Amino acid sequence: MSATLRDEGLFVLEVEAAKSDSSASGARSAWRARRDLLDVTRTLATLLPAGLPLPRALDAAAKMGDGQMATVLGEIRTRVERGERLANALRAHAAIFPTHYVGLVRAGERAGDLAGAFVRLSDQLERESQLRAKLASALLYPAILASAGGIAMLVLLLVVLPNFATLLTDAGAKLPATTSIVLAVSGGLRRFWFVLPVAVIVPVIVIARAWADSTGRLTIATTLDRLPLLGPMLREMAAARFARITGTLIAGGAPLLGALEDAESAVGSPLQRAAAGRIRVAVREGAPLHAALAREKSFPPLLAQLTALGEESARLGEFLLKAATLFEERTERVTQRLVSLAEPAMIVAFGGVIGFVALSLLQAIYSVNAGTFR
Repeated sequence: MSATLRDEGLFVLEVEAAKSDSSASGARSAWRARRDLLDVTRTLATLLPAGLPLPRALDAAAKMGDGQMATVLGEIRTRVERGERLANALRAHAAIFPTHYVGLVRAGERAGDLAGAFVRLSDQLERESQLRAKLASALLYPAILASAGGIAMLVLLLVVLPNFATLLTDAGAKLPATTSIVLAVSGGLRRFWFVLPVAVIVPVIVIARAWADSTGRLTIATTLDRLPLLGPMLREMAAARFARITGTLIAGGAPLLGALEDAESAVGSPLQRAAAGRIRVAVREGAPLHAALAREKSFPPLLAQLTALGEESARLGEFLLKAATLFEERTERVTQRLVSLAEPAMIVAFGGVIGFVALSLLQAIYSVNAGTFR
């Protein structure tokens, strides 16, 4: 290569590692990246237990993928054929393959059970996908209801009421107090309509900028953790993910400290990530896992209790997976309960506002008719 460059009159001034194409995956949407990862994992979990060699399984998975994922799998296959371990090849594309994913593959390679590792990964990703789908489905109807109700109120206040205001003003009758209030609100919205999009966009921008900073993320996480209903649900979601990843890695043959390190990097909330780091340090210093968990308020006490049972029976991985399933089911039930309470609350709220507006208009119409007959 250097001789070729010299023949062309070029000289190497600086050499650096080539950046992986996986960095471009950050531009893709999160749902697309998760879907591609799940499809690849399903394919490998099906082909490897059937006895297909790893390079051919990667080639088959690459042909089933498209775009960035197919290119990445082709590069991984090339590195594997050169003798590199699969975990190291996956780690070069950290934007696509999470840390705990690579950790479980590494544990499977060390235990000589790579096919089993991909089966466990497929089950884990499938569970996470199902949980996200259930939560999104539960929140869909309230979101549609809130949007439709908000649009209906805006149309009523910005379009319908001004026309009635003109008719009532031309009639010359004295308007009731409720009608005057409603018309004043409608007039204010028509004059200062630009406040509405600003009131929506500005908080989104502020939250997004705060989330981009580590201190801001910690502040947002602390605020959400203190909310009465949302805080406990978020803690149980984080506990489910921590227990699922740790239990899956231990069941796949990974050492406890390595599993805790991978679980720490995979937990999304800054509060729980900091707690997971303290747990890992405590375990490294000799403390039992259940004792380290019991000292952390960011995880539910039930997780420490189930972990203690797993350690006593020498079935830690199994009990962590059971704890993850339990917390996932509880999260789903709490979400459905909150949604079931939010739906009638929104109906009552929108119905109350629309009823108040309708009542004020009827009072104004009756007052106009009464003035006509005098």
